[in-house]
Amino acid sequence: MPHLPFRELPIADLGNPDQRGPARYLWWVAKSQKSILFFNAVFGICWMVAQALTWAAVGAAIDYGISKHNAHALVKWVIVVIVLGIFQAICGALRHQLAVTNWMNAAYRTVESITRHVATSGTAVTDIIPSGDIVNTVGADAMRIGGAYDVVARFAGAIVSWIVVSIILLSSSTKLGLIVLLGVPILASLTTPLMRPLHTSQAAQRESGGKLAALASDTVVGLRILRGVGGEDVFLQNYKNQSSKLRRAGERVATPQATLESGQVLLPAILTTIVTYFGAMDVLHGTLRPGQLVAFFGYASFLTTPLRTAIEYVITTTRAYVGAGKVLRILNIAPLITSPSSPTKWPERLESLADEQSGLTLSATGLIGLVTETPSEAAILCDRIGRFSADSDGVSLNHIPITSFSLDDTRRNIVVSEIEPRLFAGELRYELLPHGEINDAQIMDALAATSSIDILEALENGLGSWVEERGRSFSGGQRQRLILARAILTDAPVLILIEPTSAVDTHTEGRIAARLRGARVGRSTLVASSSPLMLEQMDSVFLVIDGRVEAHGTHAELTKNSAAYRRIVLREDN
Repeated sequence: MPHLPFRELPIADLGNPDQRGPARYLWWVAKSQKSILFFNAVFGICWMVAQALTWAAVGAAIDYGISKHNAHALVKWVIVVIVLGIFQAICGALRHQLAVTNWMNAAYRTVESITRHVATSGTAVTDIIPSGDIVNTVGADAMRIGGAYDVVARFAGAIVSWIVVSIILLSSSTKLGLIVLLGVPILASLTTPLMRPLHTSQAAQRESGGKLAALASDTVVGLRILRGVGGEDVFLQNYKNQSSKLRRAGERVATPQATLESGQVLLPAILTTIVTYFGAMDVLHGTLRPGQLVAFFGYASFLTTPLRTAIEYVITTTRAYVGAGKVLRILNIAPLITSPSSPTKWPERLESLADEQSGLTLSATGLIGLVTETPSEAAILCDRIGRFSADSDGVSLNHIPITSFSLDDTRRNIVVSEIEPRLFAGELRYELLPHGEINDAQIMDALAATSSIDILEALENGLGSWVEERGRSFSGGQRQRLILARAILTDAPVLILIEPTSAVDTHTEGRIAARLRGARVGRSTLVASSSPLMLEQMDSVFLVIDGRVEAHGTHAELTKNSAAYRRIVLREDN
């Protein structure tokens, strides 16, 4: 068998999904794995045609071996049946393996398309679509899309085997051949009127399921708040109501789907009955041999498989079409920030990073403090400098507009550790490894710089310990220190930290402030904070009021000369 292009996930070169419609998107997925689909179809055809030819060999064994008492002919055709059985088994095993591969490749290509788009579009997607609905699309719709490619090989085999059987029957009996050749598509067409109601009801079910998932997600995230205001009963009733809507939507899906699945049994049975009846009449009239009748009965029974496969293909592609529509709902949301069509090459050496709107300027190295009246003001300014905001036109790097550079280069060189960063579920070592290229010694240095060694010592498996979802097994201060260590490990030329020590005690904060300089030697670091312990370690501090730099100097100088600075940092009354 030729080498097949199996890929490690995630896919490095994902390509650009075709977003012009669900059908176009499904075709794009098919083209992306056309080699595996081709070989899968080949094995599917061979597997199903071998099943059909087995009945021809059985009929020949009866007519030329048993009826004529010819042992040699009987043995020959028995061997043919055995060979066809072995061939069928081999092709069936390979078909199944490649079918699963197609399924998973299509599903995870869709998952990766969604996650990359969500990750690179800022808050554009979550501003429009609830996070629970996005999770439902990833967990359910992507699998439904994959399921369509699982059936492709069997559907191709169904078409070819139907043609082969029809040719065999036509060569033996024109009447029976025409019955099969015309009967299968006629019977299959009887399912067409069910397609539109099935599509409509599945879309409604998917919509209700997305709303239920979004409601559940929002409730779980806000459970503590709900308990604080006594709102559990209200949200429980809302969840019950939405669950009832989902159940009713599922019941509406059941009618057309059950009718289709019943047709998988009934329609082939009708065809089998017709072929068997006319074949038996031909035997009675002497125009058909007994062995041919057995073969014809076998063909008619076998044709239940292609017909059922065709109906299954209709059902799965309908589900995939609905799922693709939900995927495109996400992918068609334009990112808040995009890369320029012809990006400027990132400079080899950072000279300055300046924000014209505020007047803030960062040098190539050193610790710079940022003081604002509220943390949210600092977050807005830092997002603009780090190009996480659409309002970054006035920011320049080495006097070149930062919007001239690609987002990938910007993200690699300017890292913003937001005010509410998160830990994800996984092994702690890989939670702290931004790119998987740093050794344990470097991790330990970063943990020491953030006064986090005590966290590691309390864990049974050290860096190999499992981090629970959202890092909930750690306290707020522990999470903040680990996230700061992760930010330091990026070794980014520009690191922007927003309130990095707001949740730690004073003694720990003092140690972190004293060690930060050593962890960021030769790099530029902007620290947005109102902590005197942190600010007194800065080379210089910018005081920004109402979006503009009002004062600039060391912590000691600003403490002496700026009343606004003392009010914010030292909590002095005017």
